[in-house]
Amino acid sequence: MTLVAKIPCTIVTGFLGAGKTTLVRHLVENANGRRLAIIVNEFGDIGFDGSFLAACGIEGCGDEDIVELANGCICCTVADDFVPALNKLLDRTDPPEHILIETSGLALPKPLVQAFQWPAIRSRVTVDGVVAVIDGPAVAAGFFADDPAALAAQRADDASVDHDNPLEEVFEDQLLCADLVVMNKVDLLDAAGRDKVRAEVAEHLPRAVKMVEAEHGRLDPRVILGIQAAAEDDLDARPSHHGEGEDHDHDDFDSVALPVRASASADDLALRVARAAETEGVLRIKGFAEVTGKPMRLVVQGVGARVSHHYDRPWKSTEPRDGRLVVIGLKGFDQGAVAAALAG
Repeated sequence: MTLVAKIPCTIVTGFLGAGKTTLVRHLVENANGRRLAIIVNEFGDIGFDGSFLAACGIEGCGDEDIVELANGCICCTVADDFVPALNKLLDRTDPPEHILIETSGLALPKPLVQAFQWPAIRSRVTVDGVVAVIDGPAVAAGFFADDPAALAAQRADDASVDHDNPLEEVFEDQLLCADLVVMNKVDLLDAAGRDKVRAEVAEHLPRAVKMVEAEHGRLDPRVILGIQAAAEDDLDARPSHHGEGEDHDHDDFDSVALPVRASASADDLALRVARAAETEGVLRIKGFAEVTGKPMRLVVQGVGARVSHHYDRPWKSTEPRDGRLVVIGLKGFDQGAVAAALAG
């Protein structure tokens, strides 16, 4: 009897704007003929990360190799969305040799790893590794407090805060499940900043987990793929704030997709996004827009006070040049103020 080797899957997790999609694109661009497929999930009604990956122009990466789950958080819709999507890839006549799964920035990776124990897929796939991508400058700036108790007390004293904020728990759960941590955007950190991030992350890790540094998600695929962790058989070593069977939802977050007019320049749009990002409760702004006179589509992302942008591909002759930005924030953030800032 010949045993069929399980197809390895790498789960790429990480908080909002850490650079997961950039890392995944780099892996696909440097696959060297290896057949990769991608399952991508983004929080919100419109999954922009899927559009950034689809039609990317990378040789050997077709639309059929990218499956986008836009019906909710992947860790909450395992049975309804993830398992059928995975089976669809596995049932192809030319199944992928490795599957990359990019979770939403608000997803908990452990429930997804647990899904690999399901009899329907357990014999066919394995979790090669869970890779947590972190935004180095954001962590260095203290976006996640060293003293959660002090933070809780501060919130309790603030009458304007009428809900619990699970961001720290989401961030920590992603680290607790990881086999490898990628400190991204190290080009924006000095040596002291990198040391601070390493010390902060080490406080959250109960076991020996390697950390590597990256600029713009550029890492040798051999570092990411082939960890052979079989994470589905190692769940006890991956603690979580959310126990098995405990509900996890995103009631503390809102998202909205907003149209954005053509800009005179990339810097003009970046300035408007920066103003919008200053709105109380806004966590992330990401999308694309037209720059007048330019044949390429401009991708823009704002995380905290930092805004980045680049041209990703030419506009297709058949598509309208309608700019759209997705804004993710804490429940009740002022969507009108964001829209006004983006309108300029």
